[in-house]
Amino acid sequence: MKTLLTFATFLILSFQTLNLASVRESYKVAAQDKSQLDSFFNMMEPITKSNDVALVAYKGAALTLRAKYAKTIKEKKDGFISGVDYIEYAIEKEPNAIEPRFVRLGIQENAPKILKYRDNIEVDKAFLLKQFQHISSKNLKTHIKDYILQSKLFSDAEKATIKE
Repeated sequence: MKTLLTFATFLILSFQTLNLASVRESYKVAAQDKSQLDSFFNMMEPITKSNDVALVAYKGAALTLRAKYAKTIKEKKDGFISGVDYIEYAIEKEPNAIEPRFVRLGIQENAPKILKYRDNIEVDKAFLLKQFQHISSKNLKTHIKDYILQSKLFSDAEKATIKE
């Protein structure tokens, strides 16, 4: 019975991690609500660098978000560096994939300036604006649009270009 329950839990978690719409929504909620962070982190925990680059980037986001609430400075720093490593790996692996760039932009926008993780904001902003019209996934397009419309990084003119 215990083995069956463990297997069922594994299947549920595997299904969730493969469902990008669910991952996107969990990321959005966890970024705004600390009480939802553990759920998002647990969803992303089984992801490795061999997974799809979008999932790898979201794992990086989970690690950076979790680092924000770590107890010690060392845990915060190590967690953030580990998360950034996943995000940057995803972008290096597929530089033209929009989702890892979207994740990096969100993390860089919200990272404390002291961490000096802000070098790609303008590049990623321009990339998202240029590629936005080519996004085929309605769910991803809505997710990115919602982010752009609430972000302080984008001007009103830039926001107007993505409204449909």
